[in-house]
Amino acid sequence: MEARDAAAAGEVVSSDSQCLLMAIDITQERGLTHLDYKYLDGAPVCRFPLFNFLQPLPMDWMYLVYVVMFLGAFGIMLGCFYRLSCLMFISTYWYIFFLDKTTWNNHSYLYGLIGFQLTLMDGNRYWSVDGLRRPSIRNAHVPLWNYTVLRAQIFIVYFIAGIKKLDADWVEGYSMSYLAHHWLFDPFKLIFPVELVSLLVIHGGGLVLDLTAGYLLFFDATRPYAFLFVTYFHCMNSQLFSIGMFPYTMLATSALFCYPDWPRRFFARFPAFLRVVLPSTSPTTQPSTSCVYSETQATSTGRQETPSHKLGAIFTILYLIEQFFMPYSHFVTQGYNNLTNGLYGYSWDMMVHSRSHQHVKITYKDGKTGEIGYLNPGVFTQSRRWKDHGDMLKQYATCLSQLLPRYNISDPEIYFDIWVSINERFQQRIFDPRVDIVKADWSPFRPITWLMPLLVDLSPWRTKFQEIEGSLDNQTEIVFIADFPGLHLENFVSEDLGNTSIHLLQGKVNVEIVDQNKNYTLQAGEQIKVPAGAYHKVFTVSEEPSCYMYIYVNTTEAALQENFTKLFELQERVRNGTETEPLPPELQPLIAVDDDEGSEVNATDPIVRLFLKRQRRMKEVKKRREAGVLERLERFAVKKYYSIRRGFLMTAIALRNLAVGLPPLEQLTREVAFANMKEPPAEANQDERLKDEVGHGEL
Repeated sequence: MEARDAAAAGEVVSSDSQCLLMAIDITQERGLTHLDYKYLDGAPVCRFPLFNFLQPLPMDWMYLVYVVMFLGAFGIMLGCFYRLSCLMFISTYWYIFFLDKTTWNNHSYLYGLIGFQLTLMDGNRYWSVDGLRRPSIRNAHVPLWNYTVLRAQIFIVYFIAGIKKLDADWVEGYSMSYLAHHWLFDPFKLIFPVELVSLLVIHGGGLVLDLTAGYLLFFDATRPYAFLFVTYFHCMNSQLFSIGMFPYTMLATSALFCYPDWPRRFFARFPAFLRVVLPSTSPTTQPSTSCVYSETQATSTGRQETPSHKLGAIFTILYLIEQFFMPYSHFVTQGYNNLTNGLYGYSWDMMVHSRSHQHVKITYKDGKTGEIGYLNPGVFTQSRRWKDHGDMLKQYATCLSQLLPRYNISDPEIYFDIWVSINERFQQRIFDPRVDIVKADWSPFRPITWLMPLLVDLSPWRTKFQEIEGSLDNQTEIVFIADFPGLHLENFVSEDLGNTSIHLLQGKVNVEIVDQNKNYTLQAGEQIKVPAGAYHKVFTVSEEPSCYMYIYVNTTEAALQENFTKLFELQERVRNGTETEPLPPELQPLIAVDDDEGSEVNATDPIVRLFLKRQRRMKEVKKRREAGVLERLERFAVKKYYSIRRGFLMTAIALRNLAVGLPPLEQLTREVAFANMKEPPAEANQDERLKDEVGHGEL
């Protein structure tokens, strides 16, 4: 393994930028800012560690764990006590990672891998504090395997992600079709219809980029074009998804594919008076004991091959083999396979599967009295990921069985009825609702026996779904359901949902109207209207799965929108002077000055008040969307400042508690209130608030 001249510069600068982003990530996605909400010290909470014996430490000690992790990342970035900093980072990072499977994703796994790799590498040879302390390693060569592992890791992230996108759902454009409506794709919609933007730009472009990015970055001739495309790709991802520092980390790793001396050449362009504070630009380097040299170089340097060099080569080969194997290791860890394979987090199948949940019901049965009751989905937990993973569902059921006896429920049995649509398929059950999950068998190495199969044979129906949805008006909603023979769906239709009907597409079902004690049999092509404000049951009695759809209108929302339209038209007539009739007192707030929040307060009619509130929010949303770059940056900076500020203040409180003990309750309350101080009231998250203002009732 020959040394690369000046190799330290490129690797160290790239790894420094990665570690800076990982240090920032600790306050964000790792959860330092909201650590007290995440772990809820002393509260009855169901947790989902990889190994059941792993438990979080007391709250103040968890803050100390995060401090160690942050100092480790910062130490790696500075090259200060490098090996110790690496050990501090990876030991705490992997502890937190294994502590909660619900937060797993591919980039969190990647951060841990990079931390592990840096522990074994010579990342402190250039522009480092260790280099100042130890001249013998300053500007020393770095072995080629360091670069090989880092470059190969990033290549694997791209390439395996591309291989995973060869999945039929991605190629046919079903995985991320909803993204085509995002404003980022508006320029493409000037050329293509929305359907082609989804198929060609989002799915086709994502597939091609992932498959080719690693190759394009590797070659000199294509690297500039690769930088352009991956920069555009990751900047778009930073706006499309809430994935923390990952897009910026991937941008930082792109520099690994450049020549190792690029930082020296880059900083050599700066004026001479700035070079005092900038990294060294001298081409002079020194040999390293970590490197193997050719016979001529070995004679001049006195460096000979040692067993550690062979271990480095063996590690590189074994590590890369393991990394190519892991994304396809699901035949080993079969207990983690569900409707899709494996725990989401180490497969590099980013965004290949989208899910939408329509119905989640948790039923408990008292083992002694036989009493049956229902639990709110997600009770005793802050996560929603358990709904899709059998291993987490088993942990959740076990936890519930331990907590429910506190509420006079003895030896509880727990049943889950969870419905999900994968990539725009029918809504279907994931797990058998007849199985008591508390007593159900689960092993990480055996298939889940109570897992229902994905109804892939019904996938062609998705084309028909689009035709049916296209034939409906804007006020009519539709839900497509598929169920297994011998099972039934119990459903309640909200009183807001008028004109609700069931249309059978395939199979045979019996519909029971519970209040009326009546049963109706439906064959394919038949339909029945079900009453609002009442329960009904749909039994699948055919030998093959039944397929049917609910069609309904949210009459409450439709009436509200009609009233909003009338009020808007009246408001416009008043403003342009064409309204001749005087307004009654309850409509007087409609002519108030724009953006006058007092008009909402003065409005006595609830419809008028809601209309004015909605108008103000729409103006705020429009203002945010039309804001200039500087205003957006200021808003972003202020939000991040108060978020990071809270994390560090709460950390200081925790460390003080560990050092000198808890203060009086009144003082602690004041300190936490000061840490919780937020930015001045603004139109934050108006898009989401406006979206949620008038929600659809769930069938």
